[in-house]
Amino acid sequence: MSGERRTAMEWLASAAPRPAVCRWEWERHPQGVALLPAGRLWDVLILPGGLGVATLEVLAQVAAPGPVLADRGHRRVGFFVPPGTAGRWLGTGVRAAGRGSWIVVPRPDRSGPAARWLVPPDGTGALNDPALLELAMHEAAAIVAGARRARAIAPDSEPDSEPDSEPADSVADPDVAPAGSVEPAADGRWPW
Repeated sequence: MSGERRTAMEWLASAAPRPAVCRWEWERHPQGVALLPAGRLWDVLILPGGLGVATLEVLAQVAAPGPVLADRGHRRVGFFVPPGTAGRWLGTGVRAAGRGSWIVVPRPDRSGPAARWLVPPDGTGALNDPALLELAMHEAAAIVAGARRARAIAPDSEPDSEPDSEPADSVADPDVAPAGSVEPAADGRWPW
């Protein structure tokens, strides 16, 4: 490794108050995760799962995405953005983790039971551009809404049959958290 380029693990660990402790936690913690503070090297914009995955797909068509983290069930997807973005972000249903928030982060080369990388960091410090991310979110929201409308008006193949269950991403879907349903704990930590 050259002295000028850091590995993804070194870059992520450098956000910790004590990077050596962070690396130790990744190696020895049973779940392979560490708590890292947002607001220093990056903030995280957290989207409901269905919208987050669709946003990543749209974003990947126009730019190389920066780091993206998802909880194990893809109920939430977190996009790493430049520090300070959380304080300026206005978006319904989008959670912003900035200074004072902590994020559960697996090693960049592994997935843990609590979270996994959809796009791992590369060590360069490259992050998601907030303007491109916002445009991708708008496009993804239109795609998700269009898919829901198409399912809602599609004729049943068997008119006399009752549906077994609601569609996976219906309004009652637990992946789509209503505004205000997921909040940080009293100590500022986000529940992932």
